[in-house]
Amino acid sequence: MHSFDLRVYYEDTDMAGIVYYANYLRFIERARSEWVRDLGIDQAQMKADGMVFAVRRVEADYLSPARYDDVLRVETAIQPGSGARLVLRQDVRRGDVTLFSALVTIICMTTEGAICRLPAAIRQVAR
Repeated sequence: MHSFDLRVYYEDTDMAGIVYYANYLRFIERARSEWVRDLGIDQAQMKADGMVFAVRRVEADYLSPARYDDVLRVETAIQPGSGARLVLRQDVRRGDVTLFSALVTIICMTTEGAICRLPAAIRQVAR
């Protein structure tokens, strides 16, 4: 499991002072980027080689609100997938409380849009 910590800033909140719902998608995207970086995958080099990651599907549950100045942790865990797709469970937590939970399906595709195999480093971790 990979963990990524972040703080809620004023710009992340709505008029009610809670995190705007779409910002949870930004939080989990940042966590995935750090997870990929920690695996030693250079996404800029991937793109130069003609491959990019793309989100194919997100299934999200909003369970409890986060508020300005909260310190949150995004936990990312691999679910069963295949050589061409990866399913991740990403939970946003404040302490022991899960605020947001998502299943995210990631694919790898060429810069022309054709689906291709995931990088070996990801396939190895997904076993």
